[in-house]
Amino acid sequence: MSEQMTLDLPSAAATSVLAIGLMSGTSQDGVDVALIDTDGERITQFGATACRPYTRAERTLLRSATAAAANLTERTARPDLVAKAEQLVNDAHAEAVEAFLAANDLTPANLAAVGFHGQTLLHRPERGLTVQIGDGRALAARLGIPVVYDFRAADVAAGGQGAPLAPIFHRALVRQLGRKPPIAVLNLGGVANVTYIDGDTLIACDTGPGNALLDDFLRLRTGHPLDTDGRAAAAGAGDEGMIERLLRHPFFAAPPPKSLDRNDFRGWVGDTLDGIGIENGAATLTALTAAAVATIVPRLPRPPATWLAAGGGARNPTLMRMLGERLAPAHIETAHAVGWSVDSLEAQAFAFLAVRSLRGLPISFPATTGAPRPLTGGVLARP
Repeated sequence: MSEQMTLDLPSAAATSVLAIGLMSGTSQDGVDVALIDTDGERITQFGATACRPYTRAERTLLRSATAAAANLTERTARPDLVAKAEQLVNDAHAEAVEAFLAANDLTPANLAAVGFHGQTLLHRPERGLTVQIGDGRALAARLGIPVVYDFRAADVAAGGQGAPLAPIFHRALVRQLGRKPPIAVLNLGGVANVTYIDGDTLIACDTGPGNALLDDFLRLRTGHPLDTDGRAAAAGAGDEGMIERLLRHPFFAAPPPKSLDRNDFRGWVGDTLDGIGIENGAATLTALTAAAVATIVPRLPRPPATWLAAGGGARNPTLMRMLGERLAPAHIETAHAVGWSVDSLEAQAFAFLAVRSLRGLPISFPATTGAPRPLTGGVLARP
């Protein structure tokens, strides 16, 4: 049985508990698993992390389901391919948690909850629609652990963007750093998003394409799923005229909050890059990601003094170099440099959000998603 609102935590409302977060992002490369100890306001301790990669066949099914979901009008609709993908997502997440528990000598009784993001197939908040596949009730029953899932729906139903949701977690992290504000936390996943933190000021939005367009371009041209270490982009030259034309898209002129679907720019950019060489195409798409991030700076109250980058793109030295050039004189470094996880930050965020949901604390805000007021979110499934 699933329900809204709270789970009875072990003692006082602010008790720190263990929670697992799960993330399968827009890059569709695997399931990240992360353990944290938190009360939903502070992080007491980071625990182990792991990744259960998707196989080539599984990634193919997810891509096919994403394409099939493009015409959905109901978030609960599950046509054949989408239903098959949802079963895959549930099985992969269950396997990931089961292996994680065994590897870390944990039992279900040790955990307050699992935060289960699911897999986003369609994100159209302008139509009041966001679709994340994954059956939280089935996952809770299999694992024997309470599962908080469907984090985005309440925000979208209230008129918000439903994304990004990690900003409140980013603020908790930044407060524990003691760095000079303002600070921007940049997530370079399939779609890139930023959190701006300056004291109590919290602003967030998607900035534009992250890794997804580059990954798709290289897969179609070379069969490789990504630009390993940014080597293809480093060997090419970005077309600045093309980037300037791409940045004329109305999305980049819009102020935050704003969000994107994984495939929002795919056809448009694909047409623009028709006939371009592999290296130059990779360089242009990598530079587009960096340039898109830079477009948000004039729309913030103050230019960030520091940018902290996480996600798969933070492991791309060519992208990091381009970001440094576009964001100068600000300082940019990877999350790893300040002791955070480059790869598991979003999984950790959904563990944090699960505990906030259990406590009835807000997870989205007017300046992060466009919600009309601070909103809690997530549905609780008991085992």
